[in-house]
Amino acid sequence: MDSSSQDNILDALYSPDRPFEERIDPNRIDDDDDQAVDPEYEDEVERLLNDATSEVERPSSQNNGQMRRNRNRNIETDDGEESGEELFGDNFEKDYQPRPELDVYERDQLDDASYSELSIDARREAEAELRERDRAEGRLTGRMRRGLDIYDDISEVSEPEQPARKRRFNRKTAEMFGETENDETMVESIENLEDTRGLSVRDWIIQMAPKREIFNRFKEFLINTCDEKKRFIYRDKIKAMVEENRQSFEVEYHVLAAKEQILAYFLPDAPLEMFEIFNAAAKDIVLKIYPAYDRIVKEIFVRISQLPLLEDICSLRQLHLNQLVRTHGVITSSTSILPQLSVVKYDCLKCHYVLGPFVQTQLSETRPGSCPECQSSGPFSLNMEETVYQNYQRITIQEAPGQVTAGRIPRSKDVILLGDLCDSCRPGDEVEITGVYSNSYDGSLNIANGFPVFSTVVLGNHVLRKDNWAAVISITDDDISEILKLSKDYRIADRIIASIGPSIYGYKKVKRALAFSLFGGESKNPGEKHRIRGDINVLLCGDPGTAKSQFLKYLSKIAPRAVFTTGQGASAVGLTASVQKSPITKEWTLEAGALVLADRGVCLIDEFDKMSDQDRTSIHEAMEQQTKFVVRSHIRHHPYATDEDREKIKAVTLQDQIDNLEQNEENLSTQDQIAELSSDIELIPQDLLRKYIIYARQRIHPKLAKIDKDKITRLYSELRHESMLTGSIPITARHIESIIRCAEAHARMHLRDAVGETDINIAIQTIIDSFIETQKHSVQKTMMKTFSRYSTRSTTDLLFTLLRQMIQEELLMRRNRYRSREQRESDELIEKIEIKEPEFAKRARQLEIYHLKNFYDSRTFSLHNYHYDPKRKLIIQTFTT
Repeated sequence: MDSSSQDNILDALYSPDRPFEERIDPNRIDDDDDQAVDPEYEDEVERLLNDATSEVERPSSQNNGQMRRNRNRNIETDDGEESGEELFGDNFEKDYQPRPELDVYERDQLDDASYSELSIDARREAEAELRERDRAEGRLTGRMRRGLDIYDDISEVSEPEQPARKRRFNRKTAEMFGETENDETMVESIENLEDTRGLSVRDWIIQMAPKREIFNRFKEFLINTCDEKKRFIYRDKIKAMVEENRQSFEVEYHVLAAKEQILAYFLPDAPLEMFEIFNAAAKDIVLKIYPAYDRIVKEIFVRISQLPLLEDICSLRQLHLNQLVRTHGVITSSTSILPQLSVVKYDCLKCHYVLGPFVQTQLSETRPGSCPECQSSGPFSLNMEETVYQNYQRITIQEAPGQVTAGRIPRSKDVILLGDLCDSCRPGDEVEITGVYSNSYDGSLNIANGFPVFSTVVLGNHVLRKDNWAAVISITDDDISEILKLSKDYRIADRIIASIGPSIYGYKKVKRALAFSLFGGESKNPGEKHRIRGDINVLLCGDPGTAKSQFLKYLSKIAPRAVFTTGQGASAVGLTASVQKSPITKEWTLEAGALVLADRGVCLIDEFDKMSDQDRTSIHEAMEQQTKFVVRSHIRHHPYATDEDREKIKAVTLQDQIDNLEQNEENLSTQDQIAELSSDIELIPQDLLRKYIIYARQRIHPKLAKIDKDKITRLYSELRHESMLTGSIPITARHIESIIRCAEAHARMHLRDAVGETDINIAIQTIIDSFIETQKHSVQKTMMKTFSRYSTRSTTDLLFTLLRQMIQEELLMRRNRYRSREQRESDELIEKIEIKEPEFAKRARQLEIYHLKNFYDSRTFSLHNYHYDPKRKLIIQTFTT
């Protein structure tokens, strides 16, 4: 067989748009069907037919003649069937011959009656009725009438080339995907999901098959992911979310990358599409476990945390657009929570037809072009009843001042918060934002720059407050056990005070005041009428170079929401707030000042004495109500002070400005004693100290129990009397509140739920020291003698005093037992004294000291030649000659 004949047959087989006779060379057609056939020619035809249609039966040598007759017709093969009725026979043209006796209509089936034309009103009523019928039966949406859906599967398979029917099939499949499905109805998984087949990640995951595969894999990830202890991580998180009626839970990125690497790979490149799938999968799981939870929240959001890369605001560039980024900064301003359109429906004002729903996005607004009912182009009004809204808030974050290099202005970026992220942070918070870095058109920028530019914004997905101790530092069960064990140490207060600013030697009273400020008191609101703050304010005063700045720097690292500012050059506007017009809402908003930024935190003010009286007065209300302040100021040495006094740090009490916690370095004799006792005080690690403070502030709420109120009353009366005699700073009723706050802070340091007599004594001593240290040097000694009966000592001193007292009682008892002088002289040669430990513990409990084990194990206990025998329950002191 020559090549021209082969090409001729190939053209005939693969050109179905032309008749078969026109596609075959006439010279190659034999009119006589019974003529012998060339064997080579028939073999070639058989091979070509088998290649073109694999499911057609191979022709045999017995029906070669029939095959040559079929060669003159249009050959069509049906892939779905191998057998069926033969429509084209030898005499099929006879079916089209005219038959007059059959080509007439039956008379009884014809209606030749004449009808009058419908009026315009009748026609409108009929059309309205037909529209109502079509709307009820779903015909306007492209679906078939009710009862005819049984033919959809056949038509969708047999006619996939019809665009309308194909769209309906895809829409139904998408609706099934959005609803809860049984595992049996899920499509076959795509094993090689990372093979995008040359498409971009965004174009690949919006297709139905990859979308379903991501949906199924993420559901499997949420259901079966366990930790090291074989506990289901996200099942517990979903349970906690439902218990608190929240609508979001966190998924750690490193856990996702370890379990589902391909999902973690797709997420940064196509975050919006991936979040949509993740949210749908999370909602499907939640509703399967809690079917009625959709009555509480309509949407479930997945928050991605711990993204590996942390970008600075100034480093965000064009390559980050439409990608998932993680940045950090300080919130400088925020708008109020506004309702944003989520799913919108419109009303046609001409025919009152309801259009929609239209899903709104952050980047563009979707509006109807024309009404499908009356075909008009508007006007349209918003359907307020059927439109779905969501919470919307816009915040501005700025680079932290400590992270900006010299000579560069801090950069800022707007962040959009939606849903439950709204109001999750406040101005002044240092936050980490994880979200989608996107762009939007801004006409004002084009006018300002003279060429087309876009404004950028971060669509927030996760917000982490760095200054939120409970969020940053997670307290585990092991930490709680260690904290409770630490609280049983009878020297816990001394250890906490020694751990405050450990690099600064001495200044025990200053550290005690700062420790009281960190733990704080308990706020009160008697009768829900007047709120009394529980925070403690401190003022540090001293000569230059006396470690005031070092104390402030230490507090800025360990205290929450620490804002550092200077009083020199600061105005009332900078400390409180300024009024600016929001470029978004065109409303007047407040830009936070230092005091607002330090709300529920610590405001560190340097050079407090350089502030004007007017500016200092402007912060008085905020100091009295809520915010803690630790302020420092340089003062010149007092003209009556000695050289020894000039080396001290003092905290003075200023009337109508700050409550007093006046601290001072101890005198030389006391300092020598502390040097001996503090040598064995073990410092608390800073991380554990922060967790200890968090636990105390969150879990411990001490109440005023049985306290000596008359003692506080007498102290207040004597302090007022002495202040009037000496002409010093007046004593007001605020000092009583200060005593109570300090007592509550001391009780929190010991994790006690009730304020005891020991706490009151420590607080009274603190206030007395503050009052005496502010007096002239000439009257300090007189006041110390006057208020000496209110002075208290540390727990260690109390226990040593009690132990010495019991030893003296034992020696006295021995002397009285033996009458003769010789026996008394022999008594002086006693080598050891034994004290019963239960009796010592009983007396210690009277001083509200309950834990003595650490006292027995301390180095100071052994240095004083004491020894505890746990088997015999004896405390033994040995005497050396």
